[in-house]
Amino acid sequence: MTELPKGHPCEDCPVRPITICRRLDAVTLANLRALGTMQRLEPGQPIFHEGDPVRRVFMLASGSLKIYTLLADGRRQITGFMFPGDFLGISIDDEYAFTAEALVRSELWWFTRDAFDRFVEDNPKVERELYRLAAHELAAAQSQMVLLGRKTAAERLASFFLSLIARQELVVGEKQAEFDLPMSRLDIADYLGLTKETVSRMLAELRNRKFIRLMSQDRVQIIDRAGLQEMAAGFGE
Repeated sequence: MTELPKGHPCEDCPVRPITICRRLDAVTLANLRALGTMQRLEPGQPIFHEGDPVRRVFMLASGSLKIYTLLADGRRQITGFMFPGDFLGISIDDEYAFTAEALVRSELWWFTRDAFDRFVEDNPKVERELYRLAAHELAAAQSQMVLLGRKTAAERLASFFLSLIARQELVVGEKQAEFDLPMSRLDIADYLGLTKETVSRMLAELRNRKFIRLMSQDRVQIIDRAGLQEMAAGFGE
């Protein structure tokens, strides 16, 4: 693989090892970058809405997003959270199936759908990485079905926290003790199929059992990972 020159914007990208860019040589990566446009988002700013025509593909560079859909009765179901390195908008449909909105100040690269499709066709390595991402998303969807269908409230929250720190560890390449919690308690509730009050109670329970420590409103430290894992697996009662 051709090395990136010193000072290249992608050289020190912390999430490059987990994105579709990870196996691209310098020339191909530069071609991809030339197709994109950087967009900055403020908290609460939407990228697109459910039902909008699919015209762009996005890669999150920094910050975090939530994706959600509205049910027939007007209730909101958050279906996932996006973090640096994640792609969204890649679809075989002509309309976005969900709404994407910034949780915090964020930056993303966007590419027109046609230009990105041509780039993928010309670069088989990117196509293979997209298959990998699709497989990961399918596995995540299956895990979410189990989370909502079989687990208790405490098990859901413990599983969610473990997934957040696992994602952070994947990026940095080593074990971590703390992770950011950029979403609100209501967002967590809508994702886990709980009420905001239940999320608050379960947070207090995990804290009282000394599994976690709340460093701040949006920062969590894991004190007892084994205990949290037992809780997530249903053995923590």
